[in-house]
Amino acid sequence: MVLPLLKLGTLALKTLSKPVASRLKQQAAFHPRFRQLIIDMAQVAGVAVIFEVQRSSRSEARKEELRKQEFEAMRQRDEELAREVELLKQKLEELEQLAKGRGLGGLFNIRNANIETGKAAEPA
Repeated sequence: MVLPLLKLGTLALKTLSKPVASRLKQQAAFHPRFRQLIIDMAQVAGVAVIFEVQRSSRSEARKEELRKQEFEAMRQRDEELAREVELLKQKLEELEQLAKGRGLGGLFNIRNANIETGKAAEPA
């Protein structure tokens, strides 16, 4: 509901401003002081536009830098996770090798076997 009214208001403003702009151009052609006033206002508006463009550009540069930092943090986290997955794969492979060597029962007694091996190695 608001959007159509906003569009209608914008269209009405454009329609009403055209005759006003034509009248201002005519007056500026006949009156040098008025013409200079219009030029001065346009220059101030131009400076405001340039300032806004520069401010917007700096803001976008800051946003882009933040996006780059976030991306780098995500990339590093991805690498850490990949290393962790590889470590877990190696541990799983070691467990599978132990299980193959000791049979199915050996899989469940790996911890006990490691403890006993450690105790046996200490007295020697």
